[in-house]
Amino acid sequence: MQTNFTPDQLRDPAMASSEKILRTCVHCGFCTATCPTYLLLGDELDSPRGRIYLMKDMLESGKPASPEVVKHIDRCLSCLSCMTTCPSGVHYMHLVDHARAYIEATYTRPWHDRLLRWVLASVLPYPNRFRFALGAAMLAKPLKGVIGALPLVGNRLQAMIELAPVKAPARSPFDQPGTFKAHGERRGRVAILSGCAQPVLKPGFNEAAIRLLNRHGVDVVQPKGEGCCGALVHHMGRDEEAHGFAKRNIDAWIADMDGEGLDAIIITASGCGTTIKDYGFMFREDPDYAEKAARVSAIAKDITEYVMSLKLMEPVRETDLVVAYHSACSMQHGQAIRTEPKTLLKQAGFAVKDVPEGHICCGSAGTYNLLQPEIAAQLRARKVANIERTKPDLIATGNIGCMTQIGKGTEIPIVHTVELLDWATGGPMPETLEAAGFQKRVSRPLTIAAE
Repeated sequence: MQTNFTPDQLRDPAMASSEKILRTCVHCGFCTATCPTYLLLGDELDSPRGRIYLMKDMLESGKPASPEVVKHIDRCLSCLSCMTTCPSGVHYMHLVDHARAYIEATYTRPWHDRLLRWVLASVLPYPNRFRFALGAAMLAKPLKGVIGALPLVGNRLQAMIELAPVKAPARSPFDQPGTFKAHGERRGRVAILSGCAQPVLKPGFNEAAIRLLNRHGVDVVQPKGEGCCGALVHHMGRDEEAHGFAKRNIDAWIADMDGEGLDAIIITASGCGTTIKDYGFMFREDPDYAEKAARVSAIAKDITEYVMSLKLMEPVRETDLVVAYHSACSMQHGQAIRTEPKTLLKQAGFAVKDVPEGHICCGSAGTYNLLQPEIAAQLRARKVANIERTKPDLIATGNIGCMTQIGKGTEIPIVHTVELLDWATGGPMPETLEAAGFQKRVSRPLTIAAE
């Protein structure tokens, strides 16, 4: 694609990076076939190619973002399916991230949109605030119909209430700074991201990861001062806030890397993993953090990536359960992790089925299902229909957002991949399966479990 940026514009590192990305696009349109919003809406401007034209025009002109551009960029899920499809290697993620920051700096949204985004940015990254907000949402569930009828904001508030759990999970004993020691001879030492929303909604994920890693001879550290990775606000164009969260984590992890040392930084939420692996790019121009951020990104790994390197223990119980594996967009497109989770589940004794149209987003996408609830609901219905076609006993995935989104559309139990790996190798049955009565459906323990 030909570009016409001025020399002054290209002195801005973000603009220079976007100009380079724009020049790699050859207008082929392969991306349109795998773009969820284009498949639903049929509008070229709601495809990656159309959005690239809009972003190019906006950035080259140097003018404030227009309502039309904002509408179509806001509809983008950042699922990154287009990056997997693109034969030219267009780095759409960095381009749309820059466009969102530009929009945030130059466009004044309607008051109700600004208020909602401020609330999300002020609540979701902070576990205690989020826990309080969940309590309020649970109390409001009987009123969701009335709230949904409110003008301007009702549909979004109703979406928030519907996504809230019926009962808030108890705080986890694992959710505290410290080191959880390996069983037997130590084979490794890792840090684990506690994050923000996940420890409130599903603390059992990291509990399962810690048990699994300890059982495989790995010390697990939760450094003091670590928290939200910054992804939630980063994808809303709030770069200063995102960088603040990221710097706090980088400082916490570097202290351990330069102390006793870390083999990896383990992430159990794939959306966070995609962002942390991009810290090196995010801080490439920061003289104080460029080198540290690159070091952190270099050892960041999804839990399944790291467990693959350990060689999974033989399962200690057998089941006849069929698992539909849903690969989160941030897993398969953002991090290009596609085979490892399924391989591990098969090694653990589960029958794994691929989901038709597995490359199409479920509609979660960070805060997307709260900001664009109508499109997100259509994508969820499409995803659930494809999952149910496989007739699984349960669903496995590696991202809290996908789990919350899909779980609101089906009665099939949905669990984190690491919960199944932990269970198969000696851990407790996942609470979701226990609540669904799966104790009666699984076979007896293997004989090696009693040896």
